[in-house]
Amino acid sequence: MKTLLYSPSGRIATITLNRPEKRNALNAQLVQELTEAFTQAEQDERVKVIILKAAGDAFCAGADLAYLQQLQHFSHHENLTDSNNLKQLFLKIYTLSKPVIAQVQGHALAGGCGLATVCDFCFSAPEAKFGYTEVKIGFIPAIVMVFLIRKIGDGKARELLLSGNPISAEDAFEKGLVTRIVPLADLEKTVLEFADHLVNTNSATSMKLTKQMMTRVQEQPLEDALQYAAEMNAHARGTEDCKRGIAAFLNKEKIIW
Repeated sequence: MKTLLYSPSGRIATITLNRPEKRNALNAQLVQELTEAFTQAEQDERVKVIILKAAGDAFCAGADLAYLQQLQHFSHHENLTDSNNLKQLFLKIYTLSKPVIAQVQGHALAGGCGLATVCDFCFSAPEAKFGYTEVKIGFIPAIVMVFLIRKIGDGKARELLLSGNPISAEDAFEKGLVTRIVPLADLEKTVLEFADHLVNTNSATSMKLTKQMMTRVQEQPLEDALQYAAEMNAHARGTEDCKRGIAAFLNKEKIIW
């Protein structure tokens, strides 16, 4: 891969955006390689948690300028194909069967903020800025909107999407975009410790089923969601992980996941 690094270590896979000279801006190749990297991590049975981070000073500055110039000459069909590729990337990260942690050391803007949004957790340095700045260049934050409204609600999403104004990491934390703010010097260590915590204390099957449910229950009417939840509850009780976990709890034994 030319635009990112894929580094599995133990049960953690790290995907690093690696276009620091372009502030890790998105282009067609990076979107494709990110999709391939997340697919690889999901299919690798050894991998339990994924970290998404970036080289250089910026996490991701949105779309590459040269890429934006190309889009001006695309046909509608070409634009739709390209948009679907980004949609598939965001959907893959959001619905991945394994937890994804964004490690944001610098600014995450436009599509870059979208990347951070679809991750399960977002650890940010205090200096980082977040923003959906598309409206400032006559574009729209179309795809990320679907995920952002789910994540922080209609009112807060409207404020961010319609203003297009970047916000501080602290404001992003208050709005529910950021999980934790960590000094830059401690960011990588803290993210790794949190990933190790998920690896060592949580059942992979339980995290997979929980993520699956969180994606589906929001789409369903109340009664349907509750029926689906009851069925998943019954299914989870029959899994090997649940049997092992309950047995260890009852016997006061420490379980190694």
